[in-house]
Amino acid sequence: MMYICATFEDSSKERGDESPLFLSNMIAKKKIQELAEERMAHLGNGLYIVELTVSASNVIHLEIDKKMGSVSVEDCMSVSRNIEHNLDREEQDFELHVSSAGLDKPLRVLAQYEKNVGRDLKLVLVNGAKMEGKLVECSESGITLEQERKEKIEGKKKKELVVERFNHLFSEIKEAKIIITFK
Repeated sequence: MMYICATFEDSSKERGDESPLFLSNMIAKKKIQELAEERMAHLGNGLYIVELTVSASNVIHLEIDKKMGSVSVEDCMSVSRNIEHNLDREEQDFELHVSSAGLDKPLRVLAQYEKNVGRDLKLVLVNGAKMEGKLVECSESGITLEQERKEKIEGKKKKELVVERFNHLFSEIKEAKIIITFK
């Protein structure tokens, strides 16, 4: 972030009483978010923001996803155009990147977990433990994974299928990725 610091002197004040005035040449993240959400609401197809970053040099990265289905190129173009047409390049130069949240990236917001109920996930927990399982439930506070494995039961010849459920709070999850399978 680039700041310009200026002090204004008033001869009637003692030294040390004046406060610096900070001016920023960075585009407001809130303004970008409002413009993106405005267009997504207008499209009405379930788009939402996954991540939005604005660097000090005004490089804007916006990742979007959709509640049902996948994000189209047209969705990205529409959101991008709404942002670009409502910002003044004469006032502030910027670079804009709008993309879908890729399958290879970790899940970051609740809506992504909700969209992927029924899919297999790979978790890395804050304590370093790793686990895989099917996402069967999610709530505001966390998720439930289901693991299936075959286990030899005493007194039986064949291994039996054992299903276990594990509850994890979002605060316990360091990273959650979708396991991509081609069936």
